[in-house]
Amino acid sequence: MSFSDLASGVASQRPSAWTERLLIEYLPDSAPKTRDETTGADVVQGLSQVQKTLPPKYFYDDRGSQLFEQICSLPEYYLTRTETAILQTYANDLTRLTGECELVELGSGSSTKTRLLLNAYQDLNYPLHYRPIDVSAGILESSAHRLLEDYPGLNVHALVGTYELGLKHLSDSYLSKRMISFLGSSLGNLTSEECDRFFTQIAAALHPGDYFLLGVDLHKATAQLEAAYNDKQGITAEFNLNILRHLNQRFNGNFDLTQFQHVAFYNEALHQIEMHLRSLKNQVATLAGLDFVVELEAGETIQSEISRKFDLPTLQHQLQNSGLNYVRSWMDANQWFALAVFERRNS
Repeated sequence: MSFSDLASGVASQRPSAWTERLLIEYLPDSAPKTRDETTGADVVQGLSQVQKTLPPKYFYDDRGSQLFEQICSLPEYYLTRTETAILQTYANDLTRLTGECELVELGSGSSTKTRLLLNAYQDLNYPLHYRPIDVSAGILESSAHRLLEDYPGLNVHALVGTYELGLKHLSDSYLSKRMISFLGSSLGNLTSEECDRFFTQIAAALHPGDYFLLGVDLHKATAQLEAAYNDKQGITAEFNLNILRHLNQRFNGNFDLTQFQHVAFYNEALHQIEMHLRSLKNQVATLAGLDFVVELEAGETIQSEISRKFDLPTLQHQLQNSGLNYVRSWMDANQWFALAVFERRNS
């Protein structure tokens, strides 16, 4: 099936100046979804616990995605520039290792780091096929347009939706092999049990000989970690509070953002940064769309995110159990961050 032929079978496609090379697939409402995805039951469940929590996926409406792009440029937020430097140094080694591959990216955002991979594949005269998956349709579409301007030989088949849903809806690769990339240490937002399920989903989306590229933040000093999530400009605080604004908009809520404070600290026992929203007073909020009321005491917190920090050998073993064999990894000189590539093994 050709790239242009596939367009007729998707749920929706927006007009574009690059019709022959751009396909934006809005994952259909009729696609199988969990009850959490359709009703917001995950919000109700999280806010009903003793330690209230919210799923971090609710950070990422269009505004949340824009704020996260700003976070990635902050001086305190070493993760993005460190990972980018690794890619700048080793992208050619990686692409020579994989050979030509369709590149699938989870949580692609503005696709800035992806350009380093596309450049390396282009330098080897490999065909360029890119499938970004992101919940933010606005950022996904605008970044796709910029990429098509800069890479005349590129075809983009974008999927608008969560990465779990996107993995379920991946059609066959346009090329002989596929590489799924999950950059930015987003894996740290998942618990160990959630990682196991995620790696199983990754393995299911790959054929033997396909690759998985993973970026992870490694253990380091507490002061450095906490500074990265408490920037002086307050962008991370705004990003954290945006989750409540998104809930208000999506579920007809009335959270008062002025009555919450951003808190982020490193839990050394669990090796994870924790982001919380602390209630500044006794208060009651309603999410009318979910028919749910939440009561908070002054000082009580809602945990909005964890960001786990990893030990690479332990992580390699975990992926091995999911059918993904470790191939190679690259780190910066400080060993703050790692990029690791895994290969789907034969069943």
